[in-house]
Amino acid sequence: MTMPEAASGKSSGDHGGVRSVQRAVEILALLSEDRPVVTVGEIVKETGLAKTTVVRMLATLGKNGLVWTTSAGVTAGPGLWRWAYLARRSWELPAEIRHLMRETGQKTRETINLYVTRDLQRVCIAQQQGTQTLRHVVQVGDQLPLWAGASSKVLLSDAPTSTLERVAAMSPQGAERLPDLREAVGRAREDGFAVSHGEREIGVSAVAVPVIAPSGRVGAALSLSGPTARFTDERVAVFVDELISASAQMTARGFTHPFEA
Repeated sequence: MTMPEAASGKSSGDHGGVRSVQRAVEILALLSEDRPVVTVGEIVKETGLAKTTVVRMLATLGKNGLVWTTSAGVTAGPGLWRWAYLARRSWELPAEIRHLMRETGQKTRETINLYVTRDLQRVCIAQQQGTQTLRHVVQVGDQLPLWAGASSKVLLSDAPTSTLERVAAMSPQGAERLPDLREAVGRAREDGFAVSHGEREIGVSAVAVPVIAPSGRVGAALSLSGPTARFTDERVAVFVDELISASAQMTARGFTHPFEA
């Protein structure tokens, strides 16, 4: 017998509320540095929402200061400043760490990223783009899977078997990925660094080393990534040395982040 929604503690209003939040996020996501203003028509076309729904959502967002409606269209509202300030205080790295990343990126000329784990994903929390025309770029805030990539192997160094099993299950190979994943993670833990070639994206390689948190566990993965053609054995050895040097200084400073337990 199916329980009535009221009796089960769930209601259509609950689901509607979740949908409303998702719709609001989709609307805000249309705004970017390159596109600071969008029209109602563009929102309707790109979200697939009815115009009446869009107008109602914009009214709610505007009431809370999250968007402003101007003669040109909809733009970010001043209410977002408070959240941006909170995010910056939580996520902005100390000047010394940003300087280290910038310096390492300039020396190697490759893109340098800092990743931390979030559940079964890795999140890019800082980046310094490479100086070469052809380069690999992951945006700050991007969430990537843990079943592939040099940074993933480093981040999983302290993970129990149960976590590795869950990560492997999310890969294209499913549970069959577990033996290779366990071996790669073990090698990264033993060597103190990890390398990947085309594991997540064909033609892209990466090198990563751990940044140790005050708890003694791996707090982050510092990595360099770029076209596989440039990641020869000789260059990888140079990259590892540069990354280890930068990571040691970050570790000595006392690296922490909001996701650390």
